[in-house]
Amino acid sequence: MKRNKYQIEDWGLKVKKSNAGLGLFATEDIPKGVCLIEYVGRVLEKGEEYISRSKYLFEINSRITIDGQDRKNIARYINHSCKPNCEVEIKNKRVFIFSKKKIKKGEELCYDYGKEYFNEHIKKGGCKCVSCKK
Repeated sequence: MKRNKYQIEDWGLKVKKSNAGLGLFATEDIPKGVCLIEYVGRVLEKGEEYISRSKYLFEINSRITIDGQDRKNIARYINHSCKPNCEVEIKNKRVFIFSKKKIKKGEELCYDYGKEYFNEHIKKGGCKCVSCKK
């Protein structure tokens, strides 16, 4: 039987301190191409994203934005990187995070937040990702 690509396996991910505050880390080696976690939260009503003070907004499309600020959504701790080890896939209005390459035990999970977010929120203070710190 073929495995569902979007089936999330328990990789025992852990929130710990990182260069950018808190981050999400692998507690074991993770192979390339697996579904690690889903970014979850309250779906905002149209226009609500403009008045929200949340730092955890994930835009699905021009009509749907997820507010992932609830601490139960540990995917919110995945930080930006200019050289990410994860990537985002949106399927049926849901946000899944996949390993883009093999991730070693203890390594921080990260994905590229995109040009718009980077320019609006990260560029001002300087990127704190591991690849930019070197």
